[in-house]
Amino acid sequence: MLQSLVNEPVIIRLKWGQTEYHGRLISVDSYMNIQLSNTEEFIDGKSTGTLGQVLIRCNNVLWISGGKGAKQEDVSMEG
Repeated sequence: MLQSLVNEPVIIRLKWGQTEYHGRLISVDSYMNIQLSNTEEFIDGKSTGTLGQVLIRCNNVLWISGGKGAKQEDVSMEG
């Protein structure tokens, strides 16, 4: 499923803080290490700048979403 997002825009949320990376997924390996290009970093929803090529180690990833330009927001789980 993740391989289907290669060359597509994605949003990656890290486990630590409120850090997200928005960029184009270049590659992903069997451990789920991720390479992005044209990457922009967001902390607490605010852009901190453009980083270019980024490699994110698998154990830092909380979730991955297909970007498609849609605004992503956290939701609460109830039940």
